[in-house]
Amino acid sequence: MPLVEIRSLTKIYPQGESLLGGNVRGEVRAVDDVSLDIHAGETLGLVGESGSGKSTLGRLLLRLIEPTSGSIRFEGRDLLLTSPREMRRLRRDMQIIFQDPFASLDPRFRVEDIIAEPLVIHGNGSSKAAIQGRVVELLRAVGLDESILRRFPHEFSGGQRQRIGIARALALRPKFIVADEPVSALDVSVGAQIVNLLAQLQRDFGLTYLFISHSMPVVRYLSTRIAVMYRGKIVEVGETAQITERPEHPYTRSLLEATPEVALL
Repeated sequence: MPLVEIRSLTKIYPQGESLLGGNVRGEVRAVDDVSLDIHAGETLGLVGESGSGKSTLGRLLLRLIEPTSGSIRFEGRDLLLTSPREMRRLRRDMQIIFQDPFASLDPRFRVEDIIAEPLVIHGNGSSKAAIQGRVVELLRAVGLDESILRRFPHEFSGGQRQRIGIARALALRPKFIVADEPVSALDVSVGAQIVNLLAQLQRDFGLTYLFISHSMPVVRYLSTRIAVMYRGKIVEVGETAQITERPEHPYTRSLLEATPEVALL
């Protein structure tokens, strides 16, 4: 059984007023009848240009936004039928790494509070000392030192902030992580370090990723399988080698031709 099963998932936004005034009738199908399986331990790369619906799909899977129709199952449980209490419990197993490390960390919080926040919210009776010990473990796992515990986000580079965000996502020992363009706001060399870190963490913690990116080289490096998204639809999905070496859809071929190789080793 797949870890995540998506069936006929659709998200429709009504169009609002036009720039010239007056109402514009119609709708935008940000995600249009998408069906996908994500298997435990794999990285499913979701690739497509900006505006193709990738981030909307990632947020739908975690119920950060609600779908118009369709179903999402996690370990066989229908997420759209779960109670708020059950969904809160399931959120321990499902986390997100955001695109912008400059916007995703609360500037008023110190590093130790940012990483400890999920542990406090989903409190399991751990003492303050135990929580701090867990925070230190997480910092080390993402290549940072406990000496930064009392510092604030503005004191760090983009790559360091993204590592802090990754540590926060790992705090509750999740099974599934949506990585939503986690390197697009970083320069190439720093982004390569983050991609390699994500690969190492997957091995160390047995994680399953939905890795969202507009960069085919990055997706190819990290992913077990690749799904190609175009105008809200999945136009092609398959093993990484098949998608990158023998693409069937013209849009997939155009993505491959448009992106240069990126050194990630």
